[in-house]
Amino acid sequence: MTAMLNRRSFLKSLAAGAAAIMFARPQWARAADEKAKPNFVFILADDQGYGDLGCYGAAKIKTPNIDHMAAEGMKFTDFYVSTPVCTPTRSSLMTGCYPRRIGLEKHVLFPNSVIGLNPDEITIAELLKALGYATTCIGKWHLGHQAKFLPTRQGFDSFFGIPFSNDMSLPADMTFAKDVKLAEGMTVENLKGGGKAGNTVPLMRDLEVIEYPVDQTTLTERYTEEACKFIAANKDKPFFLYLPHTMPHYPLHISEKFKGKSAGGLFGDVIECLDWSTGQILKTIKDSGIDGRTLVIYTSDNGAAAGSSGPLKGKKGSTWEGGVREPCIMRWPGKVPAGSVCKEIATIMDVLPTLAKLAGTNAPTDRVIDGKDILPLITGQAGAKTPHEAFFYHTAMGKLAGGRSGKWKLRIDTQEYPPKKKAKNAPATPPAPPPGPQLYDLEADLGEKNNVAAEHPDVVKRLTDLLEKFDAEIKANSRPVGRI
Repeated sequence: MTAMLNRRSFLKSLAAGAAAIMFARPQWARAADEKAKPNFVFILADDQGYGDLGCYGAAKIKTPNIDHMAAEGMKFTDFYVSTPVCTPTRSSLMTGCYPRRIGLEKHVLFPNSVIGLNPDEITIAELLKALGYATTCIGKWHLGHQAKFLPTRQGFDSFFGIPFSNDMSLPADMTFAKDVKLAEGMTVENLKGGGKAGNTVPLMRDLEVIEYPVDQTTLTERYTEEACKFIAANKDKPFFLYLPHTMPHYPLHISEKFKGKSAGGLFGDVIECLDWSTGQILKTIKDSGIDGRTLVIYTSDNGAAAGSSGPLKGKKGSTWEGGVREPCIMRWPGKVPAGSVCKEIATIMDVLPTLAKLAGTNAPTDRVIDGKDILPLITGQAGAKTPHEAFFYHTAMGKLAGGRSGKWKLRIDTQEYPPKKKAKNAPATPPAPPPGPQLYDLEADLGEKNNVAAEHPDVVKRLTDLLEKFDAEIKANSRPVGRI
């Protein structure tokens, strides 16, 4: 009850403060205030690897739009997620917290899951909505499919997309729209017990299923169309567009328009379609005359399942760099220096406090928020350094696995979680190293080949102390997951 009251009190005071400031000004000034607030577009690929984009070294896959976005903005080389699978990363983005702090650190949610993002949490969408932002989620949610966990109950004005990964099926407890589109031979009545076949997921609008199973071949294009319509409709007010793509999570799907176009095979076709989508969104922003007040961020939720990790070791499900270090590009003409590269540690948890600051407020103060304001990094402020003394990794099952401070990375748990499906030419999972702490100098050894723990016992002790301190703190200040 206390958490709920705090949440309501915080959002109410935030909205009241924003309204008081707004209505204290004349009408013409109010319009100017609205246009002064920046818009935010956050594009999240699913299972895209560090080396799957041209600007990060991809050779066979062509991504001219995203590469141009990097040329006009900033490329991050050391951008992290805490846990190398879907649900935990999305919870970090929404709340600015380590997944473990909010009970969503273990694995991913499935159609039979009875947990989700606790409605008592304050999401980035709720913060912005209280300040007058239009908000929408278009794409894969994966933070709970029951009504109380869905985007429109978590600060988003609307939702168009799938509730979880595209290799899952229809849950038993779904609400169907009156005009739902079903495959031939299906009826709402015979689907009341849920869908049985895998890779058949529902398409939803807000709280209702509008299509089952969704035609995955056109999902990226339909998401893009919805996103561009939202931008055009809200160009005269501040907005937050969250676009978590379904692809390139397996099974891969692509429309005839993009099939066979890439030298990178089907996977390359899918990535190039995502690049096309990003280009369409950037074009719509420019055509709407809001390019100079719109921050666009492109990243991925975890490492590659079958794509490329580039120079990094490991893939999805691994706490090697290839599992938790992601490509990330930020573009905002006039604010983010063009053609810049940031080599400081930044994380997906930092998005909430940073966007809150840009929108004219702060992250919630009634609870622990792990993310930091990285605006000095984004704007290229001279001498700006990471605000993180250390960043901590967790396994796919939520166990504390290690941490990074500066150039040093310590691994204390080597549990791996290989993807269910791999491409035929995917490299084998790296063999497990011998037991004991593993220390890597990421400046000299980006591929994590040489364990130098024996040569630097002082560094091992310092990082071990930080891990123990963090472990004790998060145990003392964790919050409950949402439950049905």
